[in-house]
Amino acid sequence: MAYVEARDGTKLHVKDMGSGEPVVLIHGWPLTGDMWEYQTLALLEAGRRVITYDRRGFGLSGHCGADYNYDVFADDLAAVIDGCGADRVSLVGFSMGGGEVARYLSRHGSGKIARAALVSSVVAYLLKTPDNPDGVDASVFEDMKAQIRKDRFDFLQTFGKQFYGVGWVSSPVSQGLLDWTFTLAMMAGPKPTIDCVDAFGRTDFRPDLPSFAGVPTLIIHGTGDKTVPIAPSAHAAARGIPHARLIEYEGEPHGLFATAPDRLNRDLLDFLSGGGEHGLRADADRQTEPT
Repeated sequence: MAYVEARDGTKLHVKDMGSGEPVVLIHGWPLTGDMWEYQTLALLEAGRRVITYDRRGFGLSGHCGADYNYDVFADDLAAVIDGCGADRVSLVGFSMGGGEVARYLSRHGSGKIARAALVSSVVAYLLKTPDNPDGVDASVFEDMKAQIRKDRFDFLQTFGKQFYGVGWVSSPVSQGLLDWTFTLAMMAGPKPTIDCVDAFGRTDFRPDLPSFAGVPTLIIHGTGDKTVPIAPSAHAAARGIPHARLIEYEGEPHGLFATAPDRLNRDLLDFLSGGGEHGLRADADRQTEPT
């Protein structure tokens, strides 16, 4: 299946591969469903059905003039699940994609969902506010939008280095992977790229967290993530989601799907197979206690 039609007629590009229990992988900003290359291969080789798709305005999906918000994104996810005829689906959301998981559960319920995983996710709430003091100052998001408007090309190349924790001396990823990331990012239009900064930066998912009740949930986050700080995201989500399991990757940056792919694949496959569903994991994988 190449495309699924959203409620408003927008065409969503979908890749539906393999057989077995279905897993929907939801990509981060500003990439496409292809960012999941390492995980897609591992899941397929493990006998899973893997569904990836491009968020509206990104990759090969259609664009719209407005409505780049999480209510629409969650309805798009519902259209993908229904359009693929999938049931008892596991949802894995990376970064911005974690927001689709949370908002889908609150808008559409958990009837079709077997499990949920949040990887480097923006859930629970990124924006710094009086009741969210660990969040990111609004000026950071405004500066991002200003830089994108000025020179989207330069911004995305610079952003990619922070995304993967590239330093002056060493890099955890190859130049080829950085180039590939830039190519995926440039497939998005300028408007969705800008509008989604507000979507992931300013959407409060804390009211959505009770909707995870009854859904086994895994949270994975790097302690070295400078793109989505761990305190207002993974730590807050672990506190707010009943029975969530949190695994912290010590020192890993935001793009851990590429910097620690083997470990992420193992943890996802273990979780999807039913391992460690209940409670927070209290072993060497968990480096610090959420506060």
